[in-house]
Amino acid sequence: MKAPDQQYAQFSGTQRPPGAGDTAEPASVDRDLLRRLADAHGVGTSFHGWDGLPHSVAPGTLVKVLAALGVRADTNELIKAALAEAELAPWRRMLPPAVVLQHGETPLVPVHVPDGATAKVTVLPESGAGEPVEAVQQDVWVPPRDVDGVPTGRATFAVPEGLPLGWHTLHAESDGITAECALVVVPARLNTADSLVERRGWGLSTQLYSVRSKRSWGIGDFADLADLAALSGERGADYVLVNPLHAAEPVPPVQPSPYSPSTRRFFNPLYIRVEAIPELAYLKPRKRATIDRLQEQVQGLNADAERLDRNAVFAAKLQTLELLYHARRSPARQAAFEEFCRSSGPGLDDFALWSAIREDLAPEDPLWMDPDCAVGSPAAEALREKLAHRIGFHRWLQWICDEQLEYAQQTARRAGMRLGVVHDLAVGVDLSSADAWTLRGVLAPGVSVGAPPDMYNQQGQDWNQPPWHPARLAEAGYAPFRNMLSTVLRHAGGIRVDHILGLFRLWWVPAGNSPRDGAYVTYDHNALIGILALEAQRAGAVVIGEDLGTFEPWVRDYLADRGILGTSILWFENDGDSPLPPERYRTQALASVNTHDLPPTAGYLAGDHVALRSRLGLLERSEAEERADHDATLEKMMGLLRERGLLPDGGVGDDHGSEERTIEALHRLLAQTPSILLGVALVDAVGERRVQNQPGTTEALYPNWQVPLGDPAGKPVFIDDLPGNARFNSLLAAVSESLGR
Repeated sequence: MKAPDQQYAQFSGTQRPPGAGDTAEPASVDRDLLRRLADAHGVGTSFHGWDGLPHSVAPGTLVKVLAALGVRADTNELIKAALAEAELAPWRRMLPPAVVLQHGETPLVPVHVPDGATAKVTVLPESGAGEPVEAVQQDVWVPPRDVDGVPTGRATFAVPEGLPLGWHTLHAESDGITAECALVVVPARLNTADSLVERRGWGLSTQLYSVRSKRSWGIGDFADLADLAALSGERGADYVLVNPLHAAEPVPPVQPSPYSPSTRRFFNPLYIRVEAIPELAYLKPRKRATIDRLQEQVQGLNADAERLDRNAVFAAKLQTLELLYHARRSPARQAAFEEFCRSSGPGLDDFALWSAIREDLAPEDPLWMDPDCAVGSPAAEALREKLAHRIGFHRWLQWICDEQLEYAQQTARRAGMRLGVVHDLAVGVDLSSADAWTLRGVLAPGVSVGAPPDMYNQQGQDWNQPPWHPARLAEAGYAPFRNMLSTVLRHAGGIRVDHILGLFRLWWVPAGNSPRDGAYVTYDHNALIGILALEAQRAGAVVIGEDLGTFEPWVRDYLADRGILGTSILWFENDGDSPLPPERYRTQALASVNTHDLPPTAGYLAGDHVALRSRLGLLERSEAEERADHDATLEKMMGLLRERGLLPDGGVGDDHGSEERTIEALHRLLAQTPSILLGVALVDAVGERRVQNQPGTTEALYPNWQVPLGDPAGKPVFIDDLPGNARFNSLLAAVSESLGR
């Protein structure tokens, strides 16, 4: 039987491995054996649902999920063979796939060699900084095992003490045979948020694409981000939290949702501010006139208060950026570009290759699924040579993104922000994405990530995103995970990890199954959280975990112990049927009134979301019943505000003045919590009512992720208007005052 990491290497994307194609119950499979095999591979055979009750995973689902992990379980014979292989697999390796240890730990590492042979193990420091350090063998005896007819012994070595944080290499040799694996020393606790305990902070959260200035090309961009950071920083804000800025498709049409990107490592050129590229000043008049015409064609889109037109904007920007790419760069600029490409390494080259191919090939083209065209294949390398010029363009686009993000972060810090730009990390990528092609070897085939049924989605959710393959990610030394994090954190003061519970376990939905018929697959959370903490520590960045939803009770305590902040949303923090008193909120958390999946607070107070969901047919009971429940929830919150002296008697009120006072009161209530970070949604600061994302809808029903920032009347609000916007200034002043600034 082949090793698990080789067995189904040819499968990727939506292609199904053996056992994943049918939804029928597997015939004559011993369920106890199947459950034992699932347990051995970290596949949950049951789970507690949102209703608090245990639910069993169907045997057919277990067979499919195991198949995605490279484990055949169609028959009892295959299950027995797979159980034996699971026990024997570690003995086939001289070293573990990777070793991740917390600073100060001295873990023991098993080394497998022919029985009676000696072994030598050394630690090679990161980047060759320092001399190799020899590990000491321990007096631990383990009975030898027969591995394919070869008596094999296990020697146990202790990792040397005092290793610094970082990515080291563990090297083993025995009788001319060598092996290496990653040895990652991570912080026991991330300390980047410690200063916030002494002086709490607050900041703005926003969807950058929706925040336009009068200089924008119809979409908010990196220069707008810098301006927003400067404006809010002057008013006491410590950060600006933005939506994921991950790259989408390289050409229109592009996916509107920032949470379904093409890659989580690189950035979206849609956000480039053309005028901030130095080469623009040196273009010849004819080319400059062409750019001016392109700008005029889309700048009028700024006046559209209803819907953003990403495709028109991106098409115009790409034409402009093509002209600028060909402009001659100064020696210093050319050297900076070359250094960026060198430091970004093969990951950038492969993403640029995908982008160049994807310009002309549809996502459903057979090439993406053809093993003979995978990255590194002769066919792919031939395309790399043929498309060298287009690859250069896409590498250049990422360099420009990097420069402009660096400027935005520098601007934020100069404005007095302690954190600056806080990025959002999406859960995963689209099934037809760049990452799905370039990282095929570390993603699980035939399954996608989702969520089990809950009170809001009783059929469950399928996000159409391929998950990390736990074993293959470890085999890769966690390099893809590290590379993603280090790039996102390169010019950031923080990172929000969407659905951070996915670093503990993910709900896998096999192809052909309904979202409710999935299973949880566990991950090595100690390794993943440790690496997240290491990369954040190196970047000096705070980590905020979006830890809402169904989770194991110990997870939040674990994250807090590791220095990872949680997320508290005002409307979700309850004590039974009543709002949770602010004093009982978590200290290690970012607390805010709402989130991007809820309506802005003005719309929420008015119950706009109830009417919208009713109109879209998303309610499972009458609109009157839903509104009655909503009104009761509001009244309890208003009662708490009045009890705290934050709101006069009389309720929410219908006029904007009363609504504005209520929103300020809600934020003053949050300031009474011990949470070390507070969030203010920009939509709340300007009185926007429309929701950015209505879960459970498609674009045909609602323009998710396409709503521009507007005022209470729905008119566009520009960054240029914010300094004189009384409502904006009043809310920010209220938050600063409540925190004693």
